[in-house]
Amino acid sequence: MFWYDHDMSGWGYAGMAVGMVLFWTLVIVGIIALVRFTIGGPPPRSVPQHPPYDITPEQVLAARFARGEIDEAEYQQRLGILRTNRAG
Repeated sequence: MFWYDHDMSGWGYAGMAVGMVLFWTLVIVGIIALVRFTIGGPPPRSVPQHPPYDITPEQVLAARFARGEIDEAEYQQRLGILRTNRAG
C-alpha cells in the first residue's frame, strides 16, 4: 500500500525547523547558565545602613561637633535649644 508516500509533508519540515531552533536555544541557554554558575552571580547588593534609633539628639549634635561640621558656638546654641525643648 502507500509505497510512494513515505516522505515528510510541509508540517514535518516545519516541525523539524521548530525543533532545531528549540534545541539550539536550550543548548545556548544551558551554556550561559553553566558559565554564570561557575563564575558566580553578580555581587550582592549592599543594604543601606540606617542609623540606630537609640541615639539621642545630643549624641548626634556631639558627633557633628567632633567631626568639625559645626563650631563650638553653634554647638552650645543648639545644645541649649535641645535641652530647653526637652524640659518643656
